[in-house]
Amino acid sequence: MSYNFYGWETALVPAINNDFKGIDTPRKLYDALTEIWCEYTCAPRLRTKWSKDNLTLGQCSITAFLAQDIFGGKVYGVLRPAGNYHCYNVVGDVVFDLTSEQFGSEKLDYTNNPEQFRESHFSKAEKRERYEYLKAKLKEFTEQRYERK
Repeated sequence: MSYNFYGWETALVPAINNDFKGIDTPRKLYDALTEIWCEYTCAPRLRTKWSKDNLTLGQCSITAFLAQDIFGGKVYGVLRPAGNYHCYNVVGDVVFDLTSEQFGSEKLDYTNNPEQFRESHFSKAEKRERYEYLKAKLKEFTEQRYERK
């Protein structure tokens, strides 16, 4: 199967824990999140533009920090024209961006970007709540899909 997110070809890093059964690569995480991302998990400023045709819109930071929980590594951010950062993951020498599809054909520069920290991102209560919601929904999804077999 092929994917469209940045780095999908090498996104084969293993999970560092068993917190989410069945989610053992970023590709599997992406597959699960396509069932979970929704208008509520989208950043409030982008919600009116979110649709099932653009699932990854406004999902970057909460997704990147959730991926960090599962696969380790660091979260980095590409500075965007509006002054905010688009977050993505780096685990060892593997770079992947599960939410890159929201930019269509625009090519982002994934080199020499500043590290992002959950403390600053989650200082906004709405973002922390969206992250916790996404994490809880992923837990429910994996329990239904993988643990009851």
